[in-house]
Amino acid sequence: MRALTYHGSKDVRVETVPDPVLLEDDDVILRVTATAICGSDLHLFRGKIPELRDGDILGHEFMGIVEDTGSAVTNVKTGDRVIIPFVIACGHCFFCAKTQFSACETTNTGRGAILNKKGSSPPAALFGFSHLYGGVPGGQAELVRVPKGNVGPFKVNGSLADEQVLFLTDILPTGYQACLNAEIQPGSSVAIFGAGPVGLMAAACARMMGAADIYMVDHHQYRLDFAQAHYHTHSINFDDDEDPSQLIIDRTQGRGVDASIDAVGFEAKGSAIETVLTTLKLEASSGEAIRHCIAATRRGGIVSIPGVYAGFIHGFLIGDAFDKGLTFKMGQTHVHKYLPELLEHIENGDLRPADIITHRMKLEDAAEGYDIFNKKEQDCRKVVLTP
Repeated sequence: MRALTYHGSKDVRVETVPDPVLLEDDDVILRVTATAICGSDLHLFRGKIPELRDGDILGHEFMGIVEDTGSAVTNVKTGDRVIIPFVIACGHCFFCAKTQFSACETTNTGRGAILNKKGSSPPAALFGFSHLYGGVPGGQAELVRVPKGNVGPFKVNGSLADEQVLFLTDILPTGYQACLNAEIQPGSSVAIFGAGPVGLMAAACARMMGAADIYMVDHHQYRLDFAQAHYHTHSINFDDDEDPSQLIIDRTQGRGVDASIDAVGFEAKGSAIETVLTTLKLEASSGEAIRHCIAATRRGGIVSIPGVYAGFIHGFLIGDAFDKGLTFKMGQTHVHKYLPELLEHIENGDLRPADIITHRMKLEDAAEGYDIFNKKEQDCRKVVLTP
């Protein structure tokens, strides 16, 4: 089969690799009909995630048709059309029983990214996301082996196009969980830092949930313009306003917003000092976005973090967070938990995730798609690939 493989920083190639086979009796073989390049994939593309090896197949947003099933698979059958959560969960461990699927303690053979590990189990395995998270081949391919076939694959009916449901695999539930963590309700005010795919999905969900004021902060005007046009956000361009959190405070009677969402993560454009520290590996992540979230959020408010972080940061201003009585909620998305309700919102027209797509390309052109998305060329918001 053909698949997108990793060969070092900014070197990805579509190559012919062996077809996947059933390894466990609850495996599924999926023929991919649509897959996407996620903002998290760019961390891998830039060589920022450890334990990524030459030849690893990338991609964790994908869907398709069930091609084959193991003997123990009962929830889906050959020919079923399904989306695949990027989190691989067993469905029955301590955490899965609490619907905390991204904390599944049985699927990941890696160690996770935690530094002070002690005796804790790693988080769930992820498709196409380094050997820290199981080294499971990803979905930017013609075929994929899907473990836990009775838990992960989620059937969708034929009346919805692939593009309408593809983002149920990651960015839509991630944006939704970010809003739930932020406790958005009718009349809420929220600041979203980062107008990439997850930030845009968070804005869509916040608008659906009744937020009164959504402040969108980003470096790229074309992304801000899209958010304003589709989700009626207030645009703040980081390049024009060097202190966006101060601007947000000024616009909220000096209090700040009810909640802030950090949809940027560890590669936030920080200060010159942070750039040096991260280059020298003296810190693992930029704290720029988190500092703005702390500053922009009112006393007693919430900071919700769907953006990926690893390791440690300096300038975390925990004293400011304590002084303001802030609550922090963060982590990988419990995708399975939200699929039925989000599918219903799509069917009802409450959410139109496909609106963010700008580039539709063949899988064979995936390397070009990564380059365009990474450089923010051609006003690129989201790339969808078809094998």
